[in-house]
Amino acid sequence: MNNLLALTMGDPAGIAPEISRKAWEVLRHSPVRFVLLADPRFYHGRAVGSLREAADIFSEALPILPVPLAVAPRPGAPDPANAPAVIASIEQAVALAQSGQVGGVVTNPISKTVLYAAGFRHPGHTEFLGELCGGVETVMMLVSPQLRVVPVTIHVGLRAAIESLTAEKIVATCRITAQALRRNFGVAQPRLAMAGLNPHAGENGAMGDEEARIIQPAVEILRAEGIDVTDPLPPDTMFTPGARAGYDVAIGMYHDQVLIPIKTLDRDNGVNVTLGLPIIRTSPDHGTAFDIAGCNVADPSSLIAALRLAHTLTTQRT
Repeated sequence: MNNLLALTMGDPAGIAPEISRKAWEVLRHSPVRFVLLADPRFYHGRAVGSLREAADIFSEALPILPVPLAVAPRPGAPDPANAPAVIASIEQAVALAQSGQVGGVVTNPISKTVLYAAGFRHPGHTEFLGELCGGVETVMMLVSPQLRVVPVTIHVGLRAAIESLTAEKIVATCRITAQALRRNFGVAQPRLAMAGLNPHAGENGAMGDEEARIIQPAVEILRAEGIDVTDPLPPDTMFTPGARAGYDVAIGMYHDQVLIPIKTLDRDNGVNVTLGLPIIRTSPDHGTAFDIAGCNVADPSSLIAALRLAHTLTTQRT
């Protein structure tokens, strides 16, 4: 039972119902087992009354713990009336993980715009999960077979990201990242590659002073704590194949700085992992895809990768 995963419904007007079904079809005879928290009237599967029943029938049907929707979803037409159910699905999945009834949480894509219209006040999944887990500080890591990346600032505009960047924020992000690599990923001595903020990592101050004023002091603090981290690197060269071989994770100063490389290298198998939580949480590295919802053409690869990674993390977490 502890290896059973809780999969949230995501936005029911997006591709979540389709990729959930497709993921189950691929994984139904594998060690990866999950229960979907959704409305069984609109998701392909079988309603269950308990986690035990969910585990028992997984090879036969996708088990669904009922979370009723307010209105019938229409593919491609999200409705804020269903936002409370989307949020409840997340809350219930987290509660199951916190109580040890499931091994971890995998979240289907949500539409933040739709949730905002219903009063949701968090920048995204990551921040909401942090609050549900007691207000802990969270870090977003994107993982693929070729690269791991962590942005120090996440869901804020570029100007705000730069203005909010501090040595303290970099240090906190890197501490959480290094601990998670040791605890969850089995990396005994994590190697962190630190991206500079400016072109050429500032060119010794000619193109900006944030490297010397903010990033390098953070590097020195981390090194004093025994964390293996580079000096600020030029962002335009640190993602080449040769450079990637020299580190376990790339630390970026803002969202797109590190998400563009990983999505370019391997969008289909990218997985979002929330670090710093007392529970395991992964998610596919894509959005709701309202434009193709209901067309049966959505690729479930990223959700499958997220489920497989969550299963792996439940078995090797120390």
